Amino acid sequence: EVLLEESGGGLVQAGGSLRLSCVASGFNFDDYAIGWFRQAPGKEREGVSCISSYDGRPVYYYVDTVKGRASISSDNAKNTVWLQIDDVKPDDTAVYYCAADGPFTTAHSMCVTTGLDYWGQGIQVTVSS
Repeated sequence: EVLLEESGGGLVQAGGSLRLSCVASGFNFDDYAIGWFRQAPGKEREGVSCISSYDGRPVYYYVDTVKGRASISSDNAKNTVWLQIDDVKPDDTAVYYCAADGPFTTAHSMCVTTGLDYWGQGIQVTVSS
């Protein structure tokens, strides 16, 4: 059974930081791209940041609205991916989803589509102004 378990959401003050964790199980983590998506009320789900591997090195994708503020990282030994967003804004308020796609999906191709293999349940992040 595939599981993607998100944690770390909640209420964050504008200007602060949020850090989300996604622990994966049930598939070959090393071969899959992992990403974070979000959906705000009344808006479509969008890819925030994704990470994949090419030639043994990580490849990253960030949506323009978080570039310079976000950092995605992974630990293959722990089957875990983290997303940190600094200087959060009210527009970062959304339900955040962890997703996985593969094998051998690239970070960019993953983050620009929503037809992916596996999804987590989602976790609420609310940024207060």
